[in-house]
Amino acid sequence: MDRNILRACREDPRRTSTDIQVSVTSPNEPAPSRRTIRRRLQVAGLHGRRPVKKPLVSLKNRKARVKWAKQHLSWGPREYAPQYQCPTVKHGGGSVMVWGCFSDTSMGSLKRIVGTMYRYVYEDILENTMRPWARANLGRSWVFQQDNDPKHTSGHVAN
Repeated sequence: MDRNILRACREDPRRTSTDIQVSVTSPNEPAPSRRTIRRRLQVAGLHGRRPVKKPLVSLKNRKARVKWAKQHLSWGPREYAPQYQCPTVKHGGGSVMVWGCFSDTSMGSLKRIVGTMYRYVYEDILENTMRPWARANLGRSWVFQQDNDPKHTSGHVAN
């Protein structure tokens, strides 16, 4: 029965559990429930209509990363200098959360985050760390970039 369920799903991935139930039921065997069919598909790595595995990085972000990498192919030892790197602790051993900013000409200071970083902490960092550094080092023409973390995109921080 399991093989028939999987075969029916692989033949047509758009089939619903009801369609699969009808196609695998024979007169001398009891019909599997739709829930059983969905469980068997999930165990096999098929979740109804599509595989359960999803890429770790979305297509949009993969394209953005490739674009960024192509734009920075000319980076040399200056941009990857040891003073801008720090060794990591592998396999546990503690962690420290920091916020930092940089430009093509200089690096801003690191701000240590104690506890959880939420929108009010982030707003304070932008106002008291990033903005003064940007005014002193970048002049009037610069672009501020960040990821789509909820604390970065909250209406409170945007205002």
